[in-house]
Amino acid sequence: MRKSGVAEKYVRVVQDMYERSRTVVRCAVGQTEEFKVEVGLHQGSALSPFLFAIVMDQLSEEVRQESPWTMMFADDIVICSESREQVEENLERWRFALERREIKVSRSKTEYMCMNEREGSGTVRLQGEEVKKIQEFKYLGSTVQSNGECGKEVKKRVQAGWNGWRKVWGVLCDRKISARIKGKVYRTVVRPAMLYGLDSVSLRKRQESELEVAELKMLRFSLGMTRLDRNEYIRGSAHVGRLGDRVRETRLRWFGHVQRRESEYIGRRMLDMELPGRRQRGRPKRRYMDGINEDMKLVGASVEDVVDRDRWREMIRCGDP
Repeated sequence: MRKSGVAEKYVRVVQDMYERSRTVVRCAVGQTEEFKVEVGLHQGSALSPFLFAIVMDQLSEEVRQESPWTMMFADDIVICSESREQVEENLERWRFALERREIKVSRSKTEYMCMNEREGSGTVRLQGEEVKKIQEFKYLGSTVQSNGECGKEVKKRVQAGWNGWRKVWGVLCDRKISARIKGKVYRTVVRPAMLYGLDSVSLRKRQESELEVAELKMLRFSLGMTRLDRNEYIRGSAHVGRLGDRVRETRLRWFGHVQRRESEYIGRRMLDMELPGRRQRGRPKRRYMDGINEDMKLVGASVEDVVDRDRWREMIRCGDP
């Protein structure tokens, strides 16, 4: 904390809070006796995550690169490099910096993924041990695929929506509750789980349709309707708009937020970045800005409108009926 520039009086307050701290463990058979916390941080303390972040920030200061080459969230670290050799070199630097301070890098949890992989690219090793290669990984709740697609993320968003629906099915399927209230519960509990992370991806029509099919199925179950009822009637009864429109609104809202930030902001730099080289043969993959340009065309907006936040939000708003 002192190295991070925290005032001495706050350092002493934290020391007093953690001095002679005791805790208990609650399990299925009861509660243990009190014991001292002598190693690590006090579990359950609101201050512990902040202190852990300060410690990791100091430990990684000499090896940490700027985003997006190094991204940290708690004890999860993502290292990006342009070649296998650079990955191995950065891995070794991190291992040495952490393990010399008695923080061990888990070999079993360390994995790597290649984007636009070429034949004969080899494998990544850490201290002579081969690191597990994967085709996808989950980071901060979103699934990243090696081929740049988002199909599996869409399927997980659908699954997350169904999980949320099952948690409140007793309310959504209760015949005594009006359709308007059911729609409000759905928009509050279920839909956010389906929209999570979709503001930073560009969906194909098929993927957007997959989300809408799942939403309509949930609404039919909730309202006691069948496939014979028209989709517009189902949405109108629950006062729920099209999910595709909501996806477009969240995507444009995030785009506007990034565009209004300073040019040094990491999100702005990634948005304006142009990758060298040629695209692969065949049908070109859909890029994020391709979807943004289509969205702006649909709502009649342009990049110049982003500056006025209130006007921008008014232009992109797709409110529920």
